[in-house]
Amino acid sequence: MKTAARDFRQVLDTLQSLGLLLLTDARLPSAAAILAGETISGSWWSHPRAREIFIGLNKLEAHPDVLITKLVSGKVTFLHRELWSDLLSIAAARERWQMRGLSAAAKYLLRLVDKEGLVQSDEIVWPRRFQSEKIGGTVRELELRLLIHTRQVHTESGAHARMLETWRHWRARIEFPIEPRSPAESRHLFESLITNLNEQYGARARLGWQAGSSR
Repeated sequence: MKTAARDFRQVLDTLQSLGLLLLTDARLPSAAAILAGETISGSWWSHPRAREIFIGLNKLEAHPDVLITKLVSGKVTFLHRELWSDLLSIAAARERWQMRGLSAAAKYLLRLVDKEGLVQSDEIVWPRRFQSEKIGGTVRELELRLLIHTRQVHTESGAHARMLETWRHWRARIEFPIEPRSPAESRHLFESLITNLNEQYGARARLGWQAGSSR
């Protein structure tokens, strides 16, 4: 357990130092690799330390200084509190890269979340016209554009569901103080951070607005 505690402390220290940390990645620092004590090939679920990794990731998700998004390369990204204001300024801007080309199902779901503030995925009454569209894929479409915040929950039946909420609702729920930021300044901060990480680790990570969409 001392080793697990030490590894978790290393995850937190790395996250605070870098500002963000991927769940898994072949090149960039990742929480799973730190908890495993080595680079992971394939899924971390098959690693000999999978149980310790699972426990560490759950602790990381529950940590008050950690926010989970799909910020980097569409992957699960842990973000340190020091960068939350910058993320919020980008997420709330509703810029062209976020809204352009949204599917009809995604537009419907976004309107629903905007109206309610917080909805649970398994309680959504999905319109018949979107029956061919899976809710999970639609949620991911909104996540990748930072249009909503999501978190996984266990339902009373023991199944998994996702809570979908507006960033305003999330901010009020955790009582996070507002620190005004310009979306352009915040994008530049993250772009510089990712550029430095890519150069340092020989990676090719990208941010959502860098994926070819025009703002």
